[in-house]
Amino acid sequence: MGRIQVLDKHTAELIAAGEVVERPASVIKELMENAIDAGATNVTVEIENGGVTMMRVTDNGSGMEREDVPMAFLRHATSKVRTADDLEAIGTLGFRGEALASVAEVSRVELRTCRPEDIVGTHYVIEGGVELLCEDDGCAVGTTIYVRDLFFNIPARMKFLKKDISEGNAVSAVVSKLALSHPEIAVRFIRDGKEVMLTPGNGDLNGCIYAVLGREFASTQIPVDYALGGVHVYGTVCRVESGRPSRAMQHMFLNGRYVRSVTVQAALERAFHGLMMSGRYPTCVLFVDLPAETVDVNVHPTKLEVRFVNERPIFDAVYHGIRAAIDSSHTRKQAVLESRPTPEQIRIGFAAMETPTEKKPSPLEEKIKAFTEKPKPTPAHSIQNVPLSVADEGPFGGGRPAPSAAKPVSVDIEYTEPTPAVAAASVPQAEPEKANAFTEKVVPTPPIESEKPPVRVVGEAFSTYILAEMGNSLFLIDKHAAHERLLYEKFKNESKADSQQLLTPLTVTVTPEELTALMDAQPELTAAGYEVEEFGNTEVIVRAVPLLLVGDNIAAMLREIAGGLLSGRHDVTTDRQDWLFHNTACRAAVKGGDTSTPAERQALAERVLWDPSVRTCPHGRPVCVELTRRELEKQFGRIV
Repeated sequence: MGRIQVLDKHTAELIAAGEVVERPASVIKELMENAIDAGATNVTVEIENGGVTMMRVTDNGSGMEREDVPMAFLRHATSKVRTADDLEAIGTLGFRGEALASVAEVSRVELRTCRPEDIVGTHYVIEGGVELLCEDDGCAVGTTIYVRDLFFNIPARMKFLKKDISEGNAVSAVVSKLALSHPEIAVRFIRDGKEVMLTPGNGDLNGCIYAVLGREFASTQIPVDYALGGVHVYGTVCRVESGRPSRAMQHMFLNGRYVRSVTVQAALERAFHGLMMSGRYPTCVLFVDLPAETVDVNVHPTKLEVRFVNERPIFDAVYHGIRAAIDSSHTRKQAVLESRPTPEQIRIGFAAMETPTEKKPSPLEEKIKAFTEKPKPTPAHSIQNVPLSVADEGPFGGGRPAPSAAKPVSVDIEYTEPTPAVAAASVPQAEPEKANAFTEKVVPTPPIESEKPPVRVVGEAFSTYILAEMGNSLFLIDKHAAHERLLYEKFKNESKADSQQLLTPLTVTVTPEELTALMDAQPELTAAGYEVEEFGNTEVIVRAVPLLLVGDNIAAMLREIAGGLLSGRHDVTTDRQDWLFHNTACRAAVKGGDTSTPAERQALAERVLWDPSVRTCPHGRPVCVELTRRELEKQFGRIV
C-alpha cells in the first residue's frame, strides 16, 4: 500500500485555517477588512483577555442576505472575485474567501446581520466548522460577529499564544493601522470593558492621527501631497528633527491597504538622507494610490507584501513628494528662552502675599512719626536725583513719547543697525595667506555684497560656535557642522573631487573582506578623490587622497571607509558615492575647538546665513540656531 494518502476534510481545513489565523490579531484584521469592504462608516471592536476568550466586531455596513450567510463560511466563497481576470485589478481588502471559513474552523462563531431593505435579520451560529443554527433575528442594520474560544479544538496552537497583554497589544496594533488607513470611518476599540481608542470618522487625517497615535506624534508631522506619473502620494511625514530610533512608527498604505514595502521605505529614508541624525529613522502616515492593475497584492497569505509591475515610478513619486514637503516646511531651529516675570508681575505677586496685621501705634509713637516726617530743606549744592527707567515702548513698540519738562527724563538704550561699511570695519582682518586658504575651501564664489544683508561676527564661543548678527537676529553657528555641509555640497556638485598625489605612497593593512569592499567601490573612491590599488591579500596602496585631507591620518580614514562599506552603509537606503562624500566632508571640515581667524569666521558665517538651504550637516544636526532680538528684549524686560 502506498504511503501517500489524501487528508480528510477536517484536517485539511485546520491546516488551511492555520495559514490565515495565527493569533487573535489575525481574526480582527480579517473581520475589520470585511466591515470596511461592506461600506461601514462605524466599526466597533471589542476583545476580552487579549481576544482569546472573546472578540466582537460590529459595523453599520450593507449587511448580508439570508442565502449568503451559510455560503460565506465555505472556503473560497467570496463576492469580490468572479473570474481569474479580477485578480489582476483587486480593489477590495479581502478577496480570497478564506477568512470566515478559517475563523469558523478554529473557534465558536455567532453572526447577526441585516440589510437596510430587510424587515428581519439573520442569526447564524457555527462551531469548529459545523453549522448549528440559522434563524430570523431582530437586529440593527449591519453585521455583528462574535468569536469565542479561539483554538478551542487545536490545543497545540493554544500553547503558542503569548500572554493576554501581548495578544491584546497585537490586536491594538492591527486596529490602529486599519483606523489610520480609513480616516473616514469612525473606529471604536474596547479592551476588557474599557474604551481605549475612538477616531472621529470625519475624513480628517490629522484628527485620526491624533486619536490613534497621540498628540506628541501628531505635532511632529508635516503634510505631504504629491502626484507624479499616475502615482499619488499623500499623508504626513515627520520633521527632520523628530526621527525615532526604530522604524516602528512608519505606517504605509497602498490603495487603502496597510503594507510593508521595501520600495516605499527606501524612498522615504532616502528623502531624509543627510537631514536626519545618524541612527534615527523617519516616521510617517503615508498613502500611495496607483492603478490597481500595476500592483499585485496576492503574494502573501496575510496580504502585507505587494509586488509592483515597475518600482521606479513609485520610488520617484514618494521620494520627490517627501522632499518637497521637507523643503517647504524645514526652517532653522530657533531658540526659545524661558520668559522672565516683568516688574509689574513681581509687584502683583508680592501684593498677593499675606502680610501680617499692623499693630495700632501708641500716642507716643504717633508723635515721634509726625516729627520725623517733617520736610527738610534741600541744600543748595545738592542735585536732585533723576530716576532712570526703561520706556514702555521700545524700538519695537511704535516709538517713544518725547520727554516733558514736568516729568522725570527717561533714559533708554538706542540700537542702530550697522551699515555694511561699519560691519566690515568691525571685523579684524587676518593674514592674507591664512584667509585665502580657508575661504578657498568655504567660499568658491563670494556673493555680491549689495544683494545680501550685512553679517557682523560678534565673536566665538568655546572655539566651536560662531556668534553672528544679521538683521534683528543673533545666530549661533556650529562651525564644524556648517563647514561639513558646505564641503559635502561642493563634492556633490563636482563630477570629481580634487585629489593630491602622495609623495610616498602609503600601504594600509585591511582584512580580506574590507579589501573586497574597497575594490568593489573603486569608481566611487576615484570620484571622491582617492586613488587606491590592491597590494596583496590584506593590503592596499593609497597613491592619492582628496586635496582637503592632506595631512590627516590617511590609514585610519581608509580603514573607516572600508569598515563602513563592509557593514552595509551602501545598501538600498544609502547611496555609496554619497556616503563617501559625506565621510570625506566630515574628515576635512574644521573641528570644534580648532582656532579660527576672524576672516575665516566671517567667511563661514556669510556662507551659512546668506544661503537658506544650509540647515543641517550631512548627519542631520542643525547648523545654526537663531535667537531673535525680540526674544532677548523679553529676557531683559524691555518688552512684555
